[in-house]
Amino acid sequence: MRRTTLALLLLAAPMISPAGAQVSRFDMQPARPAFGGAAFGERGGYELLRGQATIAIDPADPRNAAIADIALAPRNAAGRVEAVADVLILRPADPARGNGTLLVEPPNRGRAIIGQLLNDAAAQRNGRFDEAADAGNGWMMRAGYTLAWIGWQGDPTPGQGMRLRVPAAPGVTGQVRDEFVFDNTTNPASGLLTYTPAEPAHLAITVRAKTTDARQAAPGLAVRLSAPGRVEITRPADMAPGAIYEVTYQARDPGLMGMGFAAFRDVAAALRHGEGEANPQSGRTASHAVSLGVSQSGRFLRDMLYQGFNEDTQGRAVFDGMVPHIPGSRRSHTNARWAQPGRNPSDHTDRLYPADQFPFTYADTTDPLTNRTDGLLRRCEASRTCPRIMQTDSEFEYFGARGSLTVTDPRGGHVALPPGVRAYMMTGHPHYATADAWAARGAVCANPLNPLQAGAPMRALMVALEAWMRDGVEPPASRTPSVANATLVPAGPLGRLASNEPAAAGPSLASAFTALPGLVLPTSLTPAPLLDTATDPARVMGTYPILVPRVDADGNALAGIRLPVIEAPRATYTGFNPRAAGYGEGALCTNMGSVLPLAATRAAREAAGDPRPSIEERWPGDSYIAAVQASAAKLVAERLLLAEDAAAMVAAARAGTLARLR
Repeated sequence: MRRTTLALLLLAAPMISPAGAQVSRFDMQPARPAFGGAAFGERGGYELLRGQATIAIDPADPRNAAIADIALAPRNAAGRVEAVADVLILRPADPARGNGTLLVEPPNRGRAIIGQLLNDAAAQRNGRFDEAADAGNGWMMRAGYTLAWIGWQGDPTPGQGMRLRVPAAPGVTGQVRDEFVFDNTTNPASGLLTYTPAEPAHLAITVRAKTTDARQAAPGLAVRLSAPGRVEITRPADMAPGAIYEVTYQARDPGLMGMGFAAFRDVAAALRHGEGEANPQSGRTASHAVSLGVSQSGRFLRDMLYQGFNEDTQGRAVFDGMVPHIPGSRRSHTNARWAQPGRNPSDHTDRLYPADQFPFTYADTTDPLTNRTDGLLRRCEASRTCPRIMQTDSEFEYFGARGSLTVTDPRGGHVALPPGVRAYMMTGHPHYATADAWAARGAVCANPLNPLQAGAPMRALMVALEAWMRDGVEPPASRTPSVANATLVPAGPLGRLASNEPAAAGPSLASAFTALPGLVLPTSLTPAPLLDTATDPARVMGTYPILVPRVDADGNALAGIRLPVIEAPRATYTGFNPRAAGYGEGALCTNMGSVLPLAATRAAREAAGDPRPSIEERWPGDSYIAAVQASAAKLVAERLLLAEDAAAMVAAARAGTLARLR
């Protein structure tokens, strides 16, 4: 909402008083009932507040010195640099009924999405708080969390969701490259540029079918600025729908994207401590604060931690707990001149954006390509502001987001995580799915889409994190594939994954899956390159080894959190799915996994040549329900599943819906 509109609704708020505080003003609309006034047991009803926070940071503060181009930014009369963050707060209407924990999500591309994860909210309910159904199962509210979302992304976000309005470094120019993959046949197609062209009439464009192909200026290819910040791309008639288009231009006035870290730090700290009369959380001090970021915002949290922004301007830890969900070993391209925080380096797209450079893991390791020694905890250890960390990844991250580098060194050797860190893999899961997902086919991916959703184990881990923060109760041990126990293995040479030939260093990915009829394999995995960013596109200087989960006879990964859908299988669930013909065929389908159901009968299995025992053979009588019950009970005992979710899984097994297959 525009500041001018807010001024009609709100009174100007005074400066927050404590010395060093860098939130100068909150402009919030009055609280209103959320979820249609629904009550959540002993927690009662919830209320919603929307608005903005203005930060005014001191560029002389050493905690802000690392923000790229901070010395070039315009300053206010007090010599500070300002930015304005969108803020959303969802809290118990009666503060005495809350659990005392502030749970903050960095919005994912401007969206509030943890309701889909922790509340199992349906996809169409995302970001809505008006009706009782928008709360999903209401778990976060029943737990008593105060929830907040703080805009941190300073470039244009899809849908113009929650964002941060950052100042620019005036007069600075430089070359910028924006990459577009449309995965459709719309012609012409359009997209947003990250920065303002200095010479709008001089945009260059190339196209290639795959990331490894040479860039070309194909006949019929053209680009023009159709509106401020938006380009229209005319596509060659014979180019595949999934082709990669790159628009290069001379840009001006780069925004200070790195201020996203300072804004998230300062607004979260202000909300936690309720400092100043203008603060909407005044009188609602939180005893603990946790941040949970999903995918892009999970990468943001890893980067925030690495760059030292979990220390606020009074030297306090902002968050006691941090849950980067599905980031893999990546960080973000946020704190740099011409940064592009929305970039997601994958097998087919964005490969040459520096969002995933060393260090990859929390412990100190040495990079054999540069001889640097570093780790994600270096700065917070120095300031004694490290939070308790639970990193949770899907199986996809091990194929598409270099996930193995979170639990190995850059040579591929085993790494022990520090005592304050836990890591968990959701076995068989795609990058992200909603609770209402079912296995289905799509045009872009070759295999049916994996529908597994991570809400149930994530709820159990959040309960364990609370006990860890509050009472020092150790959480469940890490559950990931590991070099130490041979459940993390080489994928085999890239480009040879579709053959039956084993790799010299161990079995190839293909050797475990080629016997499964109908499962299409990828021909490449997302690499982990060392990039020289002195050029654009960046130059690859070397690569780090990528390892993948070892699987059982059904093709399901052996390690990680194996939910009943994996322990009592009715299908094979993988963390990979290749792109279909015309969409960069063979490259990984970004964020997707595959599902391959078991044959119903022995006769059907034999006719298909499927080595996996059929449902008829595997689960006679009531054995399937008994297996689901045993698996769920074991996970409850291990604190990896809540009793209510275990009961729901058994009920779904009885109804035939646990496997999410139609």
